[in-house]
Amino acid sequence: MEQNVGRSDSIVRIALGAVAGLLSLGILGGMAPGPMVLSPILGVVAIVLLATGVTGRCGVYSLIGVDTCEAR
Repeated sequence: MEQNVGRSDSIVRIALGAVAGLLSLGILGGMAPGPMVLSPILGVVAIVLLATGVTGRCGVYSLIGVDTCEAR
C-alpha cells in the first residue's frame, strides 16, 4: 500500500497521539481532571493517531483523496 501521510503530518500525528495517550492514562489513574468516560475515547484516538503516524497510511485520506506526501 502506498503512503499518503507526509513527514510533517506524521510527526504531528505521533505527537498528538502521545499527548492523547498520556492524558487518557492520567484520567484513568485519577491524576488528570476529566470524566472517566473520556479515558477510553482518548485511548482509541491515541492508537489511531499513532498507527497512522507510524505507518504513513490514513484510511480517511484514501477515502477523500488527500495525499500529504512530498513529491516522489
